[in-house]
Amino acid sequence: MRRFLDTLYWGAGWLAALSILGICAVVTLQVALNVISRLGGTGVNFTIPSYADFAGFALAAATFLAAASTLRHGVHIRVNLLVQRFPPRLTWLSEVAVLAVGAGMIAIATYWTAMLVGESWHYGDQSTGIIAVPLWIPQIPMVVGLGLLCVALVDTLVEAIRTGRPVLIDEGDA
Repeated sequence: MRRFLDTLYWGAGWLAALSILGICAVVTLQVALNVISRLGGTGVNFTIPSYADFAGFALAAATFLAAASTLRHGVHIRVNLLVQRFPPRLTWLSEVAVLAVGAGMIAIATYWTAMLVGESWHYGDQSTGIIAVPLWIPQIPMVVGLGLLCVALVDTLVEAIRTGRPVLIDEGDA
């Protein structure tokens, strides 16, 4: 099970990285087309239709798909001003509590985001750009990413309970 979950988090992280590369490619191509249009004179105008929409969709996908991987690799931004002063047992208890509350909150967010995708599908919601994209398409990575984050939080919670010690330790603390 450990290998399966790690592979799942790793795959989602790579999809997030590919989304970022897609943003870079689209924006770079659009900048190149803008340069060509300026050099070509007033009658020449090249553009990628709805490129800003596609970049935004890819950014949302990257953000949500990367969440589980960043949690499991300990690279989420954390504020440890208070926790670093706790004794080890209290540090562990606070981590267990935060992981449990976080898993519950993300489970609720996953549910309601999935409901949003269903509504977008049912009502045929589309983006308002030049190219109308059915909104359920860019919303799916949000649901997948939130679902994986929920699994990663529960996974980390179980690991913390099983080991009886904090799992989320900063690189500088180890």
